[in-house]
Amino acid sequence: MKKIIIAIDGYSSCGKSTLARALAKKMHYVFIDSGAMYRAITLYLIQHKIKIHHEIEVANALKNVHLAFEFYPETEQNNMLLNGVNVEAEIRDMAVSAKVSEVAAIPSVRKFAVAQQQQMGKLRGIVMDGRDIGTTVFPQAELKIFVTADPAVRVERRFKELFEKNKNITIEEVKANLEMRDYIDTNRSESPLRKANESKELNNSHLSREEQLNIAYKWAMEKINA
Repeated sequence: MKKIIIAIDGYSSCGKSTLARALAKKMHYVFIDSGAMYRAITLYLIQHKIKIHHEIEVANALKNVHLAFEFYPETEQNNMLLNGVNVEAEIRDMAVSAKVSEVAAIPSVRKFAVAQQQQMGKLRGIVMDGRDIGTTVFPQAELKIFVTADPAVRVERRFKELFEKNKNITIEEVKANLEMRDYIDTNRSESPLRKANESKELNNSHLSREEQLNIAYKWAMEKINA
């Protein structure tokens, strides 16, 4: 059976990674969370007090950033390694979420991450999710899916996720953060978030995880058997 590249794009907290991870597992493909890469870069810049609006300083810092994924059998997930250290928990922190869209909009950061993502896709048989996978990273991807969900649904999902880690978080903070990230993601000059012309749109506002997985899997098999 031929292997394809599946690109899944969409806004924050619309379930892209959940779908991508499940689809990769079902198809025995490699799952790559591109958002985790940008979060890891953001974490590094925060840890080293790099001024994110200073392009040269950021570009120089990237020379010291090494990103990799490591598969953990007990959780059946790829965890993000930053310079050899598992930072999967740290990159989900609200402090990183507040800065990641700004960092991801920096041209040198995007070029750095995109080059690594394209390298990862050379063997095909991957599912990658993000903001510009179908438009910039893999414009040649056989299947492109654009995931959407109602804004209120996205806020509620993100709030539940963050509340487990921080009982002091408010739904207003989450809503403001998502609105800010949406604006930056869609208005940045370098690879803005947009739906590729040939993308299949999947609104999962009222779908279960199993239902959206079945839809995406059906689309994937149609491409493979075409």
